[in-house]
Amino acid sequence: MRLPKFKLILFKAIQVILICCILIFSASVYAHKIEPIWFEVNHIDIKLPKLDRVFNGYKIVQISDLHAGDGIDRSQLEKVVESVNAEQPDLVVITGDHITRIPKQHLELLDTLSKLHPRDRTLSILGNHDVFNDAEPVRAAIHKAGITLLENSIYTLERTGATLHIAGVGDVFAHEDKLDVVLAQLPPTGAAIMLAHEPDFADKTAATGRFGLQLSGHSHGGQVRVPFFSGYVPTLAKKYPIGRYQIGDMIQYTNRGIGLVKLYARFNCRPEISVFNLVSSS
Repeated sequence: MRLPKFKLILFKAIQVILICCILIFSASVYAHKIEPIWFEVNHIDIKLPKLDRVFNGYKIVQISDLHAGDGIDRSQLEKVVESVNAEQPDLVVITGDHITRIPKQHLELLDTLSKLHPRDRTLSILGNHDVFNDAEPVRAAIHKAGITLLENSIYTLERTGATLHIAGVGDVFAHEDKLDVVLAQLPPTGAAIMLAHEPDFADKTAATGRFGLQLSGHSHGGQVRVPFFSGYVPTLAKKYPIGRYQIGDMIQYTNRGIGLVKLYARFNCRPEISVFNLVSSS
């Protein structure tokens, strides 16, 4: 026996509503529980014209925006560290926002970073969340983890007379960046890489003509990326929110980060560990 037309329409409507509810629920579970801890390791070759051939194949691993204790717990942070170490990096860089808030239990999570074991060093810069809370306890936690903090300063690597300079500026959002101070310390020879938490600072970095690469975070890639919506992209990350860009002679790379803010979800924007293989033009 066939259902009356209006009952058939009602039945179909209920089916559609149920399917939509299931899809929305499934997407919500995925975005809040699965993707935020599904780390993606991206391998990127970076050709630096001023890189001496002795540094050819030098491996830098970047992590960013850990937001420890706020969207990521100790076990997840340990998995990040294990993944980084598995890449056998020469250098590890952390491009800011180690925490979101200042509670002691969040800062204590940063001791996990002491388990990072690059061949040379782990370097870090501060982000806006690090600075706007209280930078001193964050600095102390970074130092305790055995990490070298760059604040408008430079760390120079040497190989048989050749040099590779890693510079780091203070947080741009907090107006603590001092590019002139960095340039005054930077030797005239040797390839140079800039660490700046906010990616849109790349315009200033590129304009100096001295840096071949800038590594940044801050944007989280928008966290939720769907058609017609590229997620929440904060100030100073509007121009270069995700991935690789060419700005004049300089490459800018914006890492999607590890932790969460605002939306506390990720969709089509997995947390990222970036592995850079430096290539010499010679």
